[in-house]
Amino acid sequence: MLIDTHTHLYLEDFKDDIGIVIQNALQNDIQKMLLPNIDMDSVEPMLNLHQQFKDCTYIMTGLHPTSVDKAWRTTLNNILTTIEKQAKPIAVGEAGIDLYWDKTFVEEQKEAFIFQIEYAINNNLPIVIHSRNSLDLIIEMIKPYQGKLRGVFHCFPGHVQQAIQLVDQGFYLGLGGVVTYKNAKMAEVAAQLPLESIILETDAPFLSPQGKRGQRNESANIKDIALFIAEKRNTDFETICKVTTANAYKLFDL
Repeated sequence: MLIDTHTHLYLEDFKDDIGIVIQNALQNDIQKMLLPNIDMDSVEPMLNLHQQFKDCTYIMTGLHPTSVDKAWRTTLNNILTTIEKQAKPIAVGEAGIDLYWDKTFVEEQKEAFIFQIEYAINNNLPIVIHSRNSLDLIIEMIKPYQGKLRGVFHCFPGHVQQAIQLVDQGFYLGLGGVVTYKNAKMAEVAAQLPLESIILETDAPFLSPQGKRGQRNESANIKDIALFIAEKRNTDFETICKVTTANAYKLFDL
C-alpha cells in the first residue's frame, strides 16, 4: 500500500473525472490521499471532495504562502473556523514561505507562517511546510520551536546536508515527481537519507514524474515515484512502500 501525502485533487483540473482519478489511485494500491488546503476558495471544494470520498481522503487546514496578503489574519481565521466546524484536519498546511513567485508580502508571509506553526503546536498537529526559495530562512525561523514542532518539508528543495539537519530535528521530507527529473538534487537526497525520514507525495495536478511531464499529475503516479526511489536506493519496491507508508501513518496519526 502507498499513501499520497500531498495532492490537490479538489482543484478544477479534476472536475470532469475525479471519480476515475480516485479509482485509478485505489487500483494502484494508493489507499489514502491527503489534501492540503490553499486558500479560502479551496476550502469548500476540498471539504466536498472529502465528503464524497471519506474512506480514502484526509484534509488539512491552513493558508498557502502565495495566498498571503495584508488581510491574511482574517482569511486564515475564516479558514480555520470553517474547517473546524465541518471536519477534523490531520495537519496544518500547506504553510510556509514562497520567495519564488512574488515577494510583495514577505513580512506577512513570515507572520502567517509563525501563526500556523503555533496553531499546529497548540493543536498537536503536524505542519506541512512549503519552502520554495526560502529553505534557509525557514530553517532559521523554526529553530525556536525545536522539540515542539513536527511535520514535513513538502517537495523538499534542499541538498543532503540541509536534509540531514532537518531529519535530526525530527522532520520528514516529502519527495515527489521532482525527484525523478534529470540532474535533480532531490534524487541524491532520496538515495542518501534514512528511508524512515521520507514520505511520498505527488502535489497533483502539478509536478508529474519524468515519464509523464507535460501531463496532469494524479495520485496514481505515487507508484512511479516509489519505483524510482527503490532503484536509486538499490532496494525493492515493497520496502519503499512499507516504510514510507508507515512514516505517513506515524506523522499524520492516520
